[in-house]
Amino acid sequence: MIQSLFSQAIQTFLIVALAPLLLGWVNQCRAWLQNKSGAGVLQPYRVLHKLFHKDAVLAEHASSLFRIAPYLQFGCMVLVASIVPILATDLPFSAAADVIALVGLFALARLFAALAAMDIGTAFGSMGARREMLVACLAEPALLMVFFTPVLIAQSTSLTTIVETIANREFVLYPSLAFAAVAFYMVALAENARIPIDNPATHLELTMIHEAMILEYSARHLALIEWASAMKLLNYSAIGLALFLPWGIVTTGDWMLLPLALVALCLKLLLGGAGLALVETLSAKLRIFRAPEFLGTAFLLAVLGILIRLALER
Repeated sequence: MIQSLFSQAIQTFLIVALAPLLLGWVNQCRAWLQNKSGAGVLQPYRVLHKLFHKDAVLAEHASSLFRIAPYLQFGCMVLVASIVPILATDLPFSAAADVIALVGLFALARLFAALAAMDIGTAFGSMGARREMLVACLAEPALLMVFFTPVLIAQSTSLTTIVETIANREFVLYPSLAFAAVAFYMVALAENARIPIDNPATHLELTMIHEAMILEYSARHLALIEWASAMKLLNYSAIGLALFLPWGIVTTGDWMLLPLALVALCLKLLLGGAGLALVETLSAKLRIFRAPEFLGTAFLLAVLGILIRLALER
């Protein structure tokens, strides 16, 4: 039991600590692909350090919801980090939630972000909240459909059980998982405010979604939101690796294999971050009215994965 709790603490700490590093790596790769020097992979840590040392400025009519929303968003992402296996499946907290509950935790964080954005009553905040809810109502059903394909393979909604089932099987190319993986990647882009749905580096009125909701935040509140956004990106990366590339995750609780699992994780994140930067560099941001088509395609691919899996079982 002590070994399991220690493994739980290590994996949760890794996601919380490495989330800004992954974001910095993606930004640095984008800079390299655009023939720029970039600010370095440690720039997100510098930004967080600067924000935590500033004095917070709150709007005159800000309610208690506006103040506690950043803490709730950060807490939701930490809770997700404690459920997703990133190094090993020996996670005592993973039994408390399954893949469907993970969707609920992401939705809960988004709900508080949208409510806080509308709390001040500014035009930008309300606009961003409406756009965020539009993306959410399309992305969440697609994400659920993505999860159902590995659930049918493992006959369980527990993420650790899914990882152990797929990782311990012989290497087989599942067409259903291929469709689900593409759909998951599309949903992850939308959920993390990445191109082509949103551009995290813009502050233009006609294009921003996530940035519009946090314009009124400053200091420690803004730092927690930015940190939670970085953790959300890493959480989605960890979920994708657990579902579609579980090889390298320790399933027996063998401590001797944890260093190898850490090396495998770093390699996967390096390649995944570089791939994300490449996709964002080669893609253009879609108009907000084209977002339903993009996420509708993701939903269709996820449903095709389920139908193929059901057809192959017969």
